[in-house]
Amino acid sequence: MQTQTQTTTQTTAQTPTPTQTQTTTQTQTQPQPRDFEMTIYIKADPPVVWEAITGDEGSRAVMWGSVFRGDLVPGGRYEYVGPGQAGADTVHVYGDVLQAEPGAILQLTEHPGPVYRDNHAELTSRMTWRLEAAAPGLTKLTFTNDEWSEGHPAQIESAQTWPMVLSSLKSWVETGEAIQLAS
Repeated sequence: MQTQTQTTTQTTAQTPTPTQTQTTTQTQTQPQPRDFEMTIYIKADPPVVWEAITGDEGSRAVMWGSVFRGDLVPGGRYEYVGPGQAGADTVHVYGDVLQAEPGAILQLTEHPGPVYRDNHAELTSRMTWRLEAAAPGLTKLTFTNDEWSEGHPAQIESAQTWPMVLSSLKSWVETGEAIQLAS
């Protein structure tokens, strides 16, 4: 964490003498962007939640009309592609598959799409979905977004964006309706 020191001088008389001047030092901690992690429970078995995360229908409903394209094998490449600034097939996010065990774990590197940043290839983070059967018909989903590259602009937004996305995923799996999210 970065700290900032601020010095304030108070004068107790119109013409201060050295004994009439007080100096106070305050240390203020500036909040820093950090990793994001959230756990939710979804009323469905892990394979159903997995399909909602990786399948076209769930992805399109939850991820602003984008679908997951790629190979779900370690070392495979992926993209989230959908309507956006570059037309119907805008690449919003892309990267590599680190782990993929259907119904258990999906771990990906993340780069913002080329239409968003000139230095998109330099900007990275890691996204991990961990799925566990919490009870029959109930999945514990823990999502983590971490290992951010220095200066990644989405890091600050992640604490606001991911709770909306995960809530929409839960709603879609449980009711068939995603939450309408602002884009």
